[in-house]
Order: sequence, then structure tokens, then C-alpha cells
Amino acid sequence: MSTHAPNEARVIPLRPQASPTASGGADRTRQRPAAAPPAPAPREPLWRDLVGDVLRRERLAQERTLKDVAEEARISMPYLSELERGRKEASSEVLAAAARALGLGLSDVLSLAQDELAEYARSRSVRRGRPPYRPALRLSAPAPGPGRAGQANACRRLSTWSAIP
Repeated sequence: MSTHAPNEARVIPLRPQASPTASGGADRTRQRPAAAPPAPAPREPLWRDLVGDVLRRERLAQERTLKDVAEEARISMPYLSELERGRKEASSEVLAAAARALGLGLSDVLSLAQDELAEYARSRSVRRGRPPYRPALRLSAPAPGPGRAGQANACRRLSTWSAIP
């Protein structure tokens, strides 16, 4: 059997009730709330978010509608909207079609997205007090050579890595 009255709601307190002091009054000392957990680090942006931001920014800069760009790119308007919001990963064909509809090349869209990612990395390293990221290795440039022998040497050099000075 339960101990509460039959027609009364049973209340379960979410916080423990303050216990009365020996004098019968409320406790005058306040307890500090538990320290809040540290804020999670901002997540690194996904490539699809960056590409979607570039597509939307370019479309709005041209003052064009989703419908207009989607029709020219021959993709559905809801799908273009999902691409712009970073909800879908676009294939290279779809991305190229959307870029062409905006008067851009695929390389332009990808370059703009890469610039945004690089800016994010720079701002993140500045916040942490680190120097900006520089890759440790890069491909060595092929030296032009005559005929097929020069091409073979260039291919061999392309496959080698050298340290950045």
C-alpha cells in the first residue's frame, strides 16, 4: 500500500529540499552550484557544409532563386536546397552542374570551399595559440625534359616527396 492520500498527486522533488538547521530556520549558507562542464570544442566543418555555403552564397550574390538555379542545373529544387544546407553529399556531376548554373567552374566552387576550410584552420590555431598549419611534405615539381625519357623522369619525380624548406 502507498503512504500518500488517495486523491492527491504525488510530487517528487527534482532538487533535494534544504534541511532545517538546529534552530528550526532555513540554512543561511548557500551551496555553490556544481561547476558547469567545459563547453565542447566547435566541431570541424564538414566538406558538404562548406560546399553548400559556397553554393548558397554565390546564388544569393547573383540574386537568383533556388528554382532558377535548379532548373538551369537540371536538378530538383529540394535537392539543391539540401545541398546548400549541407544535408546531402553531391556527386561531382551534380556539383559541376550546379556550379555551371551559377556561372562558375567546379574548380571555383571547390577552391572557395577550400579557402573557407583553411580560414577555419587558421582561426582555430590562433585561438589555441599555435602557429598556422603548414604541411611538412609536398610533391617536388617535375623538371621539363626532352622526349619520352624526360616524361618518364618527370613521372618518377612526381611520385617522390620532398621536405618543405
